[in-house]
Amino acid sequence: MADENNEMKEVKDEQELLGRVFNILRENNPELAGDRRRTVMRPPQVLREGTKKTVFVNFMDLCKTMHRQPDHVMNFLLAELGTSGSLDGQQRLVVKGRFAPKNFEGILRRYVTEYVICLGCKSPDTILSKENRLFFLRCEKCGSGRSVAQIKAGFVARVGRRKT
Repeated sequence: MADENNEMKEVKDEQELLGRVFNILRENNPELAGDRRRTVMRPPQVLREGTKKTVFVNFMDLCKTMHRQPDHVMNFLLAELGTSGSLDGQQRLVVKGRFAPKNFEGILRRYVTEYVICLGCKSPDTILSKENRLFFLRCEKCGSGRSVAQIKAGFVARVGRRKT
């Protein structure tokens, strides 16, 4: 009878210790407990300027939110949209052509999955650096790294006279 009581007490002590360990783990690593912080980005504010231009008003704010260079994001957007554009004096992205906010939203989503989010821990706390003509994405949380694809220009139509 005494042996049985000792075993029960040991099991109870083990469970208590395990519970304490798991509580400490949850406190220090909330993402392990499933309480993932969702990174929320504001949707792109897109206006039409004239009949042939689209203005992406909060472009710089979104670049700051993602911690990415505006040039890199702009090159990706323009390549995906298959058009040209530039930053104006008020740091807004002016794009040639008529595009809906949904177009920008989808492309920004692809940019975030490709160039911002860590594949290992799904954290947006990453650094994009260029080493020897290659871009590398390094995670600040888990320390993992991977190379990311170069931005390829989309289809560009040839305008003007063709060689015969």
